[in-house]
Amino acid sequence: MTLTLYDAPRCPYCARVRIVLAEKRVAYEVIEIDLDDRPDWIKAKNPPGGRVPILEEDGLALPESVVLNEFLEERYPEPALLPADLAERAFARLQIERFSTLGDPYYATRRGVTGAREELEAVLGDLDAMLAQVSWLSGRSYGLADIAYLPWVLRARRVLAVSFEALPALSTWLERSLERPAVQAEAEIVSVLPRLV
Repeated sequence: MTLTLYDAPRCPYCARVRIVLAEKRVAYEVIEIDLDDRPDWIKAKNPPGGRVPILEEDGLALPESVVLNEFLEERYPEPALLPADLAERAFARLQIERFSTLGDPYYATRRGVTGAREELEAVLGDLDAMLAQVSWLSGRSYGLADIAYLPWVLRARRVLAVSFEALPALSTWLERSLERPAVQAEAEIVSVLPRLV
């Protein structure tokens, strides 16, 4: 059984799944999708718009990065990316659920919405404050909640040129995350993305 990932290198949602697949050392094939010219057949796999990522195996096509990462966590339990402790596991899932507080201002900043950059910087400040209290967004160890945020944090720094100078805890978390080969590989993809500012 071969896993196929319908992927787009610039897409941070796809990055989440790439990181999890790498962390779990799962082999997969890639079909790259041009986000500016999506083929009709990809729209049939994830109607209506053909959003990626999509993970396919034996005719089953699953979309949505949060769903895919939970699926991969259950299908390939080692190494675990959710804590064993139920309270920590709930905390990690809560952080993933609250992701839109970062995603929404990130995309608004990309679109040039007035005030969005300040909102994005405020959210990153909130993340910094949280990371001053906890080592990882997933609890005591790195996991799915960290992976849920890392693609956007990397892109905010590179693509939007957000300064992390006043965010010491966030910077430390990012540097510790970059020690992981799966995150470093994503940082290399991000490093060639064009800056928007």
